[in-house]
This record gives sequence, C-alpha cells and structure tokens, in this order.
Amino acid sequence: MNHILFMLKKRRKHLSFHTPGHKVGKWDITELSFSDNLANPTGVLKRAEDDITKCLKSRRSFLLTDGSTSGVLSMLYASKAKRMFLPRESHKSAYNGCKLFGITPVLWEGEWKAGLPPLAKREDVEKVIDQIDAVFLTSPDYYGRVPDLKGISSLCKEHGLPLLIDGAHGSHLRGTSLYAGEYADYWVDGVHKSLPALTQGAVVSTNVDEGALKEAVGIFRTTSPSYPIMASVEYAVKAKPNEKVRLYAKKLAKAYGIANDDWTKLVVPFGRAAEAAESWLEAHNIYPEFCDGNYIAFYLSDCNKLRELKRLEKALKTLGVGRATEDSPHERGERGEKTELVSYREAIGRTVAGEVGLFPPCIPLVSDGEILKKEDAERLERAKNTFGTEDGKVYVYKR
Repeated sequence: MNHILFMLKKRRKHLSFHTPGHKVGKWDITELSFSDNLANPTGVLKRAEDDITKCLKSRRSFLLTDGSTSGVLSMLYASKAKRMFLPRESHKSAYNGCKLFGITPVLWEGEWKAGLPPLAKREDVEKVIDQIDAVFLTSPDYYGRVPDLKGISSLCKEHGLPLLIDGAHGSHLRGTSLYAGEYADYWVDGVHKSLPALTQGAVVSTNVDEGALKEAVGIFRTTSPSYPIMASVEYAVKAKPNEKVRLYAKKLAKAYGIANDDWTKLVVPFGRAAEAAESWLEAHNIYPEFCDGNYIAFYLSDCNKLRELKRLEKALKTLGVGRATEDSPHERGERGEKTELVSYREAIGRTVAGEVGLFPPCIPLVSDGEILKKEDAERLERAKNTFGTEDGKVYVYKR
C-alpha cells in the first residue's frame, strides 16, 4: 500500500489559504492537520518511512525531497568525521560537505584505464588507514561499476571506521550483493535516478546511529517537503522490476557497452567522436544521460519500454561503436592565497582553484590543486554544461 498516495487521493479538493502560492489542486500540500509532518511524523508519513525502512533493511531510513545531495550532506555531518578517505571522482556534494564540516579529504586518485576512473579496493584504503577516521565511496559509479565493497567494509569494521556510500545511482540494486545498504553504515538512495520516482526523490539510511542521522536530516532537509515527490518515493521503493526490460538492457550492454556491474547504465565508447555522436543522437531526438568526451552513457530503467530500447539499438547500429581514448593523469601544482578568473585557454598549465567538470556526471574533470591540461580546456569548451566555471572561464591560483 502507498500510504501517502492513499491519503492524497481520499481527500476532497479544499479551499486553500496555506502555501503553496499557486493554489492549484489538492496534491501539492503542506503539513495540514490531516497530512502529517515530516519533521516529526506520527501518521501517514511515519507509516511510509517505516515501510521504506523495512524494504531497505536499514536501522532507519528518512524520506528526502531535496535529492541525494541533502542525503550526502546529512550522512557526512552524522559521521562526525575529521579525516575521510575520498576517491577523487566523488560527486561535488561530497567535496562541498567536507568544506562545510571541516573534514579533511584524504584524496585517493588511483590509475585511470581506458578513459575510466579507478575503483577503490581494500588495499587502497589500507594504505592510509592510520590517516583517516571514515571512508566515503560511490557505488555504483556513473559508469555502472562497483568498488570493492566487501573488502573495504570488512576493513572498516576491523578498525571501527564508519563507511559512507553515495548510492545515488544504485537504488535498483536492492536485494543483490551490489547494494550499498549491504555494507554501509550510512548510505543514500537517489530513488529518482533509476526507479519510478519524481526528480529529487531520495532516501538516506543508517545501520548504526539513528539519532545522529535524524539530527542531520533535521538540519539539511527542507521544511517544505513535496507530497507528490514523497508519494512517488514510497511507490518507487515498493515497485516491482520489469524483467523483460532488464534482459533486453543486458543484451544491449553485451553488444555495445563496456563491461560493468549495472544493467541500468549502458556506457558506449566513442572516443574522439563522442561529441559528434551525441549531436547525431539528439538530432534524432535521443537524449543520453551524459557524454564525457569519450563515452556516452545511456541510463535505463524498469520504466523504459522495449520499443524504446529497440530504437536505441537501431541508432547504435547506425553509429557503430568507437574506441575509448586514454586520459593522461593530472599533475599537482602550487596553491596560492589569491585566485583569478581566466579563460579555459589561459588556464592551461595553471593550477585550478576548486573542482571543475562536466554536468552531468558532476565529478571533477580537474580538482582543486591540479594543473589544467590542454585536453581539459578543449573538453570544457565543447561541453554543453559545466560546473565550477563562469562564462567560459575558470578560477586558478595567482602565480
């Protein structure tokens, strides 16, 4: 049963002298006498969160209508960490959280292969175990790959370190050995990413300290939650898989995509032809999740129809699969006290101040303290959307 949706459906349209200001319909409501209060749920929202907690097999799960970002901030705050193992290719919200809470990120960079970021293993964390008091991972990553969850989780338990997992793109993996909740002390499900929920619908969960996460959620979660979004999250968590779509998605991955762990992420190599391939696809009204200038990622879900996957298959047959190019590693430069905003071309060879990248996938192309390369500048120039930039310019440290 969807508790929130049932509550919304059974109410008659009422005369509204409350927010929101559009005054249209009965669905977009605030905390009225009959609708419960997410800040202190005792009725329909409590029943929904209780059900979600059982579905995710967590100690406690909390509804979010602010996307996974508020969940990442909440679990970082709840962890009370001071020095955290942080893979370089983490989402910008992890970097922002570290800045907000005074957490020193112990950055792990690893070695890129075939233009793909590395995946952390137990031994990578073990090398810096004396320098950290928490571990942050992304699983699955934006290319559908999963790090060494079992090994790193075991290591964290041995040393009494909290394991935080940004599982924003892995809600559909629940019930498998790849699901973040099987290993994490705190984790985020970006339910809207791969399940049938409205945008911004998410859940943050804990297997350890319910009180700490509850306090954090109270700080970072909006006081005006969207009831349609919450109803969609409850629906999505309880939704059944579409086995026919999943089987066809795996067939496409075998024929065109890289080997990964996640059927929802069809990642096709195009190399230098990636931007041209993306433009061709969009001209044919096919919009992928992102193009990183090397790979094009198509994000699938149980809600895709078979005819849509067949149309995508036809397009990929026409385009043909390319070959990924290797990315050279970034060198580190010298930071300074002052920064300046310069064009991408002027920034080549300079040390970048802050994280800069393509959006999506919203992971750094160049991180704070790294030297911007010519290929970075060219990729940023070609990109339709970026972050950490302003009008074709980027902040660098003054020489």
